[in-house]
Amino acid sequence: MTNTHPPLLQVANVNQYYGGSHILRDVSFEANLGRITVLLGRNGVGKTTLLKSLMGAVPIRNGSIQFNGQAIERAAPYERARAGIGYVPQGREIFARLTVEDNLRMGLATQPAGTDIPAELFELFPVLQHMLHRRGGDLSGGQQQQLAIARALASAPQLLVLDEPTEGIQPSIIKDIGRVIRMLASRGDMAILLCEQYYDFAEELADDYLVMERGEVIARGAGRDMQANGVRQLVAI
Repeated sequence: MTNTHPPLLQVANVNQYYGGSHILRDVSFEANLGRITVLLGRNGVGKTTLLKSLMGAVPIRNGSIQFNGQAIERAAPYERARAGIGYVPQGREIFARLTVEDNLRMGLATQPAGTDIPAELFELFPVLQHMLHRRGGDLSGGQQQQLAIARALASAPQLLVLDEPTEGIQPSIIKDIGRVIRMLASRGDMAILLCEQYYDFAEELADDYLVMERGEVIARGAGRDMQANGVRQLVAI
């Protein structure tokens, strides 16, 4: 199906350095509403740095990042969140001493005061409703990942950025997370950028894919072509 919307996210010729090390090299790609763009690559090729650059957690040297037609490469992280970008970092980074409910309320920081936790979050992740008053640190790894995704969704983002959501997660919850990601994309009002190490999970979900190597995008295409294009071999350790 042809996408009639302009790209929600447009990244063009982004370069980023740590000290004298050139980490991202002229990275360009797009993410579109209703589609899941999967970012693949071996460890240490710059995937997490790219996501942090999109969120403003690390500065870029040059290049452009446009979101909803607006340049955001100089915007602060909270401004990007307020503009409609939700971020689920690698390692989840939930607040272990806060309850599940309080973690979810942290996701409402960009919303007007008094905004209720969206009921949809409990439809997507029913386990969270039963654990509202439990501390985040007492949840299993898979439950913490569901909480981290729900926290990002609380602000009703147009772009959901997920960094390694299956890392350390049991297979049953990986399936649940995959189902939620696909359902969110199918609604057509959200773009999803998924950085993933687990190839089979990525191939199952990808509408579009990018492969990074040494800070560069070395391959891209439609998700349905990943097998034919030998993507598994490109990212094999």
